[in-house]
Amino acid sequence: MSTEAPSDLIELANRLADAGGDVIRPYFRQPIAIDTKVDASPVTIADREAEQAIRAVLAAARPDDGIIGEEFGSEKTGAEYVWVIDPIDGTKSFITGRPIFGTLIALVCNGAPILGVIDQPIGGERWIGLRGHGATLNGNPIRVRECPTLADATIGTTAPDLFDLTGAKTWKQTAAAARHVVYGGDCYTYAQIATGLVDAVVEAGLQTYDFAALAPVVEEAGGVVTDWQGNPLTLASDGTIVACGDARLHAELLDLLH
Repeated sequence: MSTEAPSDLIELANRLADAGGDVIRPYFRQPIAIDTKVDASPVTIADREAEQAIRAVLAAARPDDGIIGEEFGSEKTGAEYVWVIDPIDGTKSFITGRPIFGTLIALVCNGAPILGVIDQPIGGERWIGLRGHGATLNGNPIRVRECPTLADATIGTTAPDLFDLTGAKTWKQTAAAARHVVYGGDCYTYAQIATGLVDAVVEAGLQTYDFAALAPVVEEAGGVVTDWQGNPLTLASDGTIVACGDARLHAELLDLLH
């Protein structure tokens, strides 16, 4: 990987997202079976086939790398480079015909995410962040917006009921202090931070495949993404997330969360 040019990584990232999107689009707003997983979350043939398609590209292009996938588990997780895949982040949006879900693809080096892709295959929107090389939306550079205080901020979370009792209380206080609050969106709201349209997201209970791709996109657009303790995200993170476009807002949110 040390000899891999940034352009090569971006090209592979696009091929992976293309492979997933080609599978997902024909199933969107079509009558398909919806299964329920052990954790009560929904899953469809689109989720499974999209991850298989992405894995197939990786098997041919980078057979020595590890993979962590939501639908088909993990392999070679001790490798220096590990790909993390969530074929459809926001399956509830997908099955209800709402085009605000996304395919998440991350490349992790020694536990830390260095490449992130948030792909919305219906709207044709693709955010890519590569460590040290900026973030783009459909190839065009993007940047977060300034918002130094919570009182001026638009903040979001996927759903308040995903917090535990303590987290729910903290979220209620945080939301009450914000200017505007948006719900739903899953990964799409993080993409909006990177695009300068939302100021912060606060969440808890996320899995590795839910968050690994988010940090490179937001951070390379100029934002800050940590856990609730202020630590950078890694494969070992606890699933709490504070993502902000402005470091001053991030500091204020960390104070509230504590």
